[in-house]
Amino acid sequence: MDEISTLAKRRLQAAVIKPIYKEMVDVIGEEKARAILENAIRKAAITEGQDFAQKAPGGDTSMESFIELFELWAAGDALELDIHKQTEEHFSFDVTSCAYAEMYKTMGLGDIGHILSCNRDGVFCEGYDSNIELERKQTIMEGADRCTFRYRYRTLKPKKLVDNRE
Repeated sequence: MDEISTLAKRRLQAAVIKPIYKEMVDVIGEEKARAILENAIRKAAITEGQDFAQKAPGGDTSMESFIELFELWAAGDALELDIHKQTEEHFSFDVTSCAYAEMYKTMGLGDIGHILSCNRDGVFCEGYDSNIELERKQTIMEGADRCTFRYRYRTLKPKKLVDNRE
């Protein structure tokens, strides 16, 4: 049986989360509800990253295997990408159209869409391969015209000592 797309998965998750989140806001307030939701989503993303890492051939994760996984999130025209750099050490691109953002808006969850999806992007790497780091300055869900994704694979090499004595 084929797995459902990530976009469909996020839609199902959001449908379950929506009434729970609304209830939390009513009972404990928006600030606490957002903090709880953000923390829970971050933990879930780390666990998801660990699960995907275990499925990597031989448990060998890399930027290459991460890029292959990224195709799952973009599948079904969920994301339109402008790729800048794709190497063993860098995966740099902009998202110029995001079906996730549109979906959350349609569901009445546009104000927390970044928590439900964007919040996952960097911490997923913590679980998948801690050598992969994300730098992102803006997202469509938070009002920008594009999302800036700059993934970097940092290898844990010893630092070269510089001798300044001359």
